[in-house]
Amino acid sequence: MCLAIPGKIVSIKDKNAKVDFGGTFKDVNVSLVEAKKDEYVLVHAGYAIQVMDEKEANETLKLWEEMLSK
Repeated sequence: MCLAIPGKIVSIKDKNAKVDFGGTFKDVNVSLVEAKKDEYVLVHAGYAIQVMDEKEANETLKLWEEMLSK
């Protein structure tokens, strides 16, 4: 099973972005998507694989919280 987590881009330099995962910041390769600062991306294995809108990202994060609380 593969897992992907949404995060918000806080900065981009070349093909690397600093992404905020709820207060945890990670470097993510964005070469597979057309992403901009302040957009949400779905990240798998260090790569952004999809750009998401904020509503979709928040819904996904809510589902993660529900799964992890059980």
